[in-house]
Amino acid sequence: MTPRRAIPALLVALAAALVLAPVASAGLLTPEHGGSSNADDINWLYTVTLIVAAIVFLGVEGVLLYSVFKFKARRGAVPAQIRGNTRLEIGWTVGAAVILVILATLTFIKLDDIRNPPDSSATGLQLADSSRRLPPNGKSLNICVNGQQYIWRYTYSADCGDSAKNLGAPFSYEEMVVPVDTTVTLDIKAQDVAHSWWIPELGGKFDAIPGYTNHTWFKIPAKFGAKPGGTIFYGQCAELCGRNHANMIAEVRAVSVAEYQQWLAQRKTDIQDAETKGAAQRKQLESGSTTP
Repeated sequence: MTPRRAIPALLVALAAALVLAPVASAGLLTPEHGGSSNADDINWLYTVTLIVAAIVFLGVEGVLLYSVFKFKARRGAVPAQIRGNTRLEIGWTVGAAVILVILATLTFIKLDDIRNPPDSSATGLQLADSSRRLPPNGKSLNICVNGQQYIWRYTYSADCGDSAKNLGAPFSYEEMVVPVDTTVTLDIKAQDVAHSWWIPELGGKFDAIPGYTNHTWFKIPAKFGAKPGGTIFYGQCAELCGRNHANMIAEVRAVSVAEYQQWLAQRKTDIQDAETKGAAQRKQLESGSTTP
């Protein structure tokens, strides 16, 4: 194939790859989404910016390649001495400014929905009011996320700053269980070194820093809790936190409201039984008896 035919074919192939790649491999060029509305908004902004950037890239590279091959130097030829083109310079300056203004406007429009959680749906778990910065009605399921080398601990408590209240609160490791259609807020912190909480399909990542509490939220649609056992969303610590960083995985399992309440009640029972057995063993050791 001659260079004259190869260049248009290459441009067409590049354009097709940019257009079709997100469809063929969703999540590769754009953020994972679909599990929560804030993740969907992040993906929408990213996709719009990617399309605009692709159009600009193809336009600039197309003009560049056309100019290189159309006006390439020939033996004995003297290139034209071209000075500044005022109209062209004003045009691309204004054009770039307009693109930036449009992208900034779209970002600020979506930013409010990404940052601020909505109310739980009517079919979601209905919770008591909270005094923290939460949805408009002040009600959410709050979970304390604590990063530890090398595992995530989840404490189901509205007050993550009061360790005394959290002593009796149900907890779990690695897997967080939540009800669908319910606004879930997270208080994120670390016990030892810096970690980063990130479930890509549920929204952006947030650092877990010792001595500092970060906040985020998600709300999983009801369709993910329809099947028995729910739907699991996977993630991993996004901060290099030590030699076993790769093993610090995270899971969020979305279930129906009834299944969540059943799981939470069973979790409380299991923890109470374990504490009772532990207390009995301590008493037995302190008494010096070997009888079980």
